Formats: sequence, structure tokens, C-alpha cells
Amino acid sequence: MKFTVKRDALLGPLQLVAGVVERRQTLPVLANILFVLTEDNLSLTGTDLEVEIVGRLAVESVSDTGEVTVPARKLVDICRSLPDSSSIEITLDENQRLLVKSGRSRFTLSTLPANDFPATDISEGDIQFSCPQFLVKRLIDRTAFAMAQQDVRYYLNGMLWEAEDNLLRCVATDGHRLAMCTRELDIQVPAKTQAILPRKGVIELSRLLKEEEASVQVTLSSHHMRVETTDYTLTSKLVDGKFPDYERVLPKGGDNILLGNREELKQAFGRTAILSNEKYRGVRLTLADGLLTIVANNPEQEEAEEQVVVDYSGDNIEIGFNVSYLQDVTNVLNTENIKLTLSDANSSALLEEPETGDSVYVVMPMRL
Repeated sequence: MKFTVKRDALLGPLQLVAGVVERRQTLPVLANILFVLTEDNLSLTGTDLEVEIVGRLAVESVSDTGEVTVPARKLVDICRSLPDSSSIEITLDENQRLLVKSGRSRFTLSTLPANDFPATDISEGDIQFSCPQFLVKRLIDRTAFAMAQQDVRYYLNGMLWEAEDNLLRCVATDGHRLAMCTRELDIQVPAKTQAILPRKGVIELSRLLKEEEASVQVTLSSHHMRVETTDYTLTSKLVDGKFPDYERVLPKGGDNILLGNREELKQAFGRTAILSNEKYRGVRLTLADGLLTIVANNPEQEEAEEQVVVDYSGDNIEIGFNVSYLQDVTNVLNTENIKLTLSDANSSALLEEPETGDSVYVVMPMRL
């Protein structure tokens, strides 16, 4: 195996593929990236047995094709340390060591055989469809923050993907709040299909996707989800579990509706959060005619109070929320105003865009 490649062309795919490689491995080969060199391109594969990423790039000159696995972190660090726009020559010698040369720099890396590298088998997909990259990226960006982290209810440590005729929906919840984004899409499915993509798969997929019109091919099978672009293929195992019925969580029939400027609310939440209890992050919202008052207290007897002029003419309500959850919603929405709907002081709040948006957010109240 011998080829030459520009440092800038190699570094991007190398970092993305190495991102999936775990630092602590039970199998030594899982700390490596699989290189497969053909006549016209190089493919790089990294996996932790749950999520696999394959990156593809064109190389300048190929003398010998072949395949081998190389240490992921060391190669990333080497490429990162080389000057921008430098050229790298990579050779596999007769002792199965990888020689990396660039300018006056020379590195020799140990390798492991390619046939030790685990292959991810994916059965024929139950559902396949194509859509623009930006659409899938938006679904993830609008919902990913609400996924649980290391929850014993393992099915919450991921994101629900739901496909039905002409609709693709993503839902994430940690049991205290819920985020849902739905987009119309030209897909035909025999029946409503659900898949739970694990947290790591969601994060890695978000890193791969760009805000562009180029299409991605999505395949959903019973145990795996695969997303392919021209440069990358991500395959992830699915979480085996039953996601909560999100439709039951969505508050229905709230008639106390607040309309407020998103930027003003975002800043007010940010300032009151400074003096909220560091552990529980609770703030008290008091809604009255045309005015929202936000108050935060902490165990040191400190207090912050903000008043925001809003469009509100419902009941006088005092209700507590985790301010971080409210901040997350104001950060992810990008409309001028936010609509907040409440039934009473004990019910969840529904936050959404005032115009017909594609995202809705539910935040459960706190007792303060």
C-alpha cells in the first residue's frame, strides 16, 4: 500500500471517523481505523461495535492498493501537527509498519491486520428514502438537547425516529422535558415505523451532516439505521426498547397563551439563571396581564428578578420551571417570538413558534 494525499483532504475525514473510536477498548483493533485503498479512493472506517463511520476521499497518486488498520488517535495527532496544505506520503512496508512522511517529518506506526477488523452486517432495510441533508440536520438540531444522559431507562438515552407516509419525525425526552420536530417528506411507508437511535449515533450523525441541499440516503432496518452521503456512511445499532407515547405527553387545550420576544426572554432567563440554585436550577414565573416576572433564589438567600413585557391576557399564574430547560428552547428556536401555552399552575408548558412551525417543546413544572 502506497499513496500520497493532501494533509487538509485527509484530516477532516480522519477526525470524523476517529471520533467514534473509544479511548478504552477491550479489543486492540477497535482503537484502530481501517484503511482500504483502491485505485481511485481511500476509505477510512472506525467503529466501537455500536456506531460505525466510513469516510471516503480521493487520493493523489496510488502506487499499491491494499488494506490495513492503523492507530486512530496517533494518526490524527500526527496529521493535525503537520503544516497546512502539506502533502503526506503513506506507505505500508514489508514489516507491516506504516510509514508517514511529510517534508522533513517521518513517523513509523504499528498496524494490525485488516481481517481482524469487525464488519457491520446490516440486513436489507425495511424502509429506504432520500432527503436533503439540511432537513435531517434540522430534525436533530431541534431535538437532540432533550435526550437523556445515562438514564436507567436506557430507551431515553437516544432519539426516536418515526416515519409515516410523507412525514419524518424526531422526538427526544429525558422524562422532564420533550422536544419534537416533524417535517413533511416525500416518503411512502407500509406502516408507521419507529426506531430509537442511541445518543452516540445521534451526536456523530450531527457532526457528519451539513446545511446543504445534497441528499442523504436513510435506511431503517429492524436493528440498524444507516445514513449515507457522498463522502460518509454512518451505521448505528438501534436501542432495543419501547419509547414513551409522546402524544400523551403533549398538553392539550391550554387556554393561557403568552407571546413574548424570544431574544428578550432568552436574555432574561440567562440573567436570572446566574442566581438560581446550582443543583435544581429552578425559577418562578409569574404571569399577569401584559407582564412576565421571573424570579430566582438560591440557598445563599440571593435573588434575581426580571420583568419582561409580553402579550398575555390569561389567568394570573405562578409556576416554577428548570431555567436550563427554558434556555435550551430559546436557544434552539430562531423566530422573533415564542408562544408559551399553559393550562394552570400544575400543568406542563407547551413552547412553540407562534406561526406554523415544525417544532414543539414540553417542559414539566417544578415545585419551588
